[in-house]
Amino acid sequence: MNVDKLKQAEHAFFSKYPGGFEHPDLVAIGKKHKMSKMIDFATDHFDKEAFENQEQLLENLSKVVSRSSMVSLFEKPKFRDFIYELSIAEKEPFIAALYDLLHGNMRKGFEAYCKVLRDHKLAKWSLMTILLAYYRPNKEVFVKPTTAKGVIAHFDIDELIYKPQPSWDFYNSYRDSINTAKGKVDPSLSPSNAAFCGFLMMSLPT
Repeated sequence: MNVDKLKQAEHAFFSKYPGGFEHPDLVAIGKKHKMSKMIDFATDHFDKEAFENQEQLLENLSKVVSRSSMVSLFEKPKFRDFIYELSIAEKEPFIAALYDLLHGNMRKGFEAYCKVLRDHKLAKWSLMTILLAYYRPNKEVFVKPTTAKGVIAHFDIDELIYKPQPSWDFYNSYRDSINTAKGKVDPSLSPSNAAFCGFLMMSLPT
């Protein structure tokens, strides 16, 4: 990532929003996203013990998507119907994939989770990464296509090539780039990775 551009973005952001994310305008935006509430819900409902009740787990996964301000209104009902219509044969591998994604072999879980969604024509970056962004908000990232493409282009992340089909290799590399970048600016810009990506998005040329 181009550190000079990153530092320029940091300066411009603080000039426009003194106090950063504590600025009243950004506090108002933050309230709409209900980030703290969503993080608490994910933390409380997707620990290892939660996987003992599979039906409740799936219902809570549907709630995460339906309540999220970062998932489009177009995708929410499709995901709800997908959860409702999962066959008995599909539930086991899907839940196993989700477990690996959160608590086991993450690459294996990501790829298996993506396969089930792809089989239902729902392999979207938002649906792949929304729970991760809430469950581990300071490590994982929410991949919003327009933001990811803009960040890669503007901040010269030449090693990354965005593709609409989710893949572990891209996710892992993009996540590493975001986590590295936030270490090069004021810590107040990253109360969560979602907030930091919001800062990057607001720094993109219009």
